[in-house]
Amino acid sequence: MKSLLVFLFVFSIYMLGYVSGRAEVRITNELKFQKRLWMKCYSKDNVIGPTIIPIGQYSKICFLANLWGTSRYMCTLKQGPNYKHYQNFTAFKQFYWFDYGGTWYWGAREDGIYLKREGGEKPIDLYKAYDWIN
Repeated sequence: MKSLLVFLFVFSIYMLGYVSGRAEVRITNELKFQKRLWMKCYSKDNVIGPTIIPIGQYSKICFLANLWGTSRYMCTLKQGPNYKHYQNFTAFKQFYWFDYGGTWYWGAREDGIYLKREGGEKPIDLYKAYDWIN
């Protein structure tokens, strides 16, 4: 009985920490020549956008990753002014049920889309994740 109480206590402390942890996706327009960035993202329950992100600015999506470890956001980015260069990608994905996600920083640049993750289960340094599709 004592071990069950200890388990329940530890589990409840863990769950309180889990609930207070927020996941975030931040998409920044780092394009040159005053190009605007078109963005639309969606999850199972939400649709964000479409919206236009001016150069040097960003759009932020904050949410709680779900308890089952299945939270996911998909995004489409398009380069202005004619928006013919685009990319569809997974902007956020939980790796495990205990992974609250952390912050996923996406930067749209002339040569592609870059990612840096902080916090969560798998933090990574900045790298080029995707090329633009013509």
